Amino acid sequence: MERTIIHLNVADFAVAVERLLDRRLRRRPLVVAPEGAPRAVVYDMSEEAYATGVRKAMPLVRARRLCPDAEVRPPRVARYEQAMTDLVRRALAYSPRVEPGQGDGHLFVDVTGTSRLFGPAVDVAWRLGREIRRDTGLEPIWSVGPSKLIAKVATRLVKPRGEYIVGAGEEEAFLAPLPLELIPGLERRDLAGLQAFNLTRAGQVQRLHPDQLAVPFGRRAGFIFEAVHGVDPSPVLAAGEKPPEVRFVREFATDRNDVPGIEGALYGLAERAGRELRRRRLAARRVSVRLDYADGRRHGGRAAAATATADDAVLFALARGALQRAWQRRVRVRCVTLGCHGLTFPPAQLPLFAEERGAETRRRRLMDALDRIRDRFGAESIRVGRTLAAA
Repeated sequence: MERTIIHLNVADFAVAVERLLDRRLRRRPLVVAPEGAPRAVVYDMSEEAYATGVRKAMPLVRARRLCPDAEVRPPRVARYEQAMTDLVRRALAYSPRVEPGQGDGHLFVDVTGTSRLFGPAVDVAWRLGREIRRDTGLEPIWSVGPSKLIAKVATRLVKPRGEYIVGAGEEEAFLAPLPLELIPGLERRDLAGLQAFNLTRAGQVQRLHPDQLAVPFGRRAGFIFEAVHGVDPSPVLAAGEKPPEVRFVREFATDRNDVPGIEGALYGLAERAGRELRRRRLAARRVSVRLDYADGRRHGGRAAAATATADDAVLFALARGALQRAWQRRVRVRCVTLGCHGLTFPPAQLPLFAEERGAETRRRRLMDALDRIRDRFGAESIRVGRTLAAA
C-alpha cells in the first residue's frame, strides 16, 4: 500500500502564537528573544523581520541593528507547547500516527489506509487545516506526499501560506528543479561539496550513480543519493513515541584516558549493540558515542553508515570514528556510551561479487556462532582480544 503523509506547518510558530495573544503585533516586525539575557539570541522572528536579515540563533544585539523597528517579546515556551498539544489533539481524530516537532508548529500525520473512514488524504488535510484556522486562529500550511521528506519539502515551497500535493511516483520529477538547500537532511558540508562540482539542483545530482557520489562523499553518498530521489522510508511515529534506539553504557571502575582501554570498552559496547540489533532483526544507520569526563563535562560524536548494519566490526568502525570526534580533551574518562539510531530492517540486497558474498557469509556465520555461545553460557563466555585492555 502506498504511504500517504500529511505535513502541517504553522510558519513562524512562536510569532503566530504571540500575535494571537496580542493582536497589535500583526503586520509589525516581531522578534521573539529573551531580551534581558546578556547573550540573548533570536528564538523566532516574523516574515517582516526575516526580510531584513534577522535569523534564528542570531545575537539579539545584531538583530536589533538589522531591524530597529522590531518589537521584541520574550519566548513563552509553555504557551507554545500548549498550542502544539492542541494541534496534535485535533490531528489524532484522523490518525493514531501523529508526529509533532519540538514545539515548532510542524506536524506529520500518516493517513495511509484511512480513506474509507475519512475520505481522500487531500480532503483530510483541507478539513484539518480549516478546523485549526476556525478553532485556534492559527494559519497552517499543508501538503500531502508519499513520504515525510517529500511532504516537508512541499510545505517549504508554499511558505508562509498555501498547500501542495505530490502523488506517488512523482518524487523525482517534483524534486528535480529544486535547489538542494530545500532537501531535509543535507548538511552544510554536503551542500559545499556538491557546490564545488557546480551541482546546485536536485535533478543534477539525480543523474549521478552512487559510486560516483562515493568518491567525494564516502559514507554520506548513499544518503545523498536517496534524498535527491525522494527516498525516505522513515515512519511517522505515534504521538509521544520516541524514535527507537539501542544504547549501552560502560562505566569504568577507575577513570582512564588510555587509547587501548577506551577503544576496548567501545568494542565491547559495539558487540552488545550488534547482538541486540540482531536479536530484534534490525540494523542501524547511525551511531553516536558520548564521553563523560571525570570533571563532569560531556562530549559526543556521531557517524553514519553507508548502509544500515548490525555487524559488530562495522559498528565498531563507525563508533571509532565518532569517538575521534568526541575525544578532544586530555581529562580522564569516567563513562562511555554507545547509541545506535535510525533503526530499520537489514538491507536485503546481497553484494554483487562472489568474493564479497563469501566474506559476508563468513562474518554472519561467525556472529551467529558467537551469539549462540553467549546465549547459552553468558555474555562473558567468549571475548575478543581487543576488549581485554578495558578489563
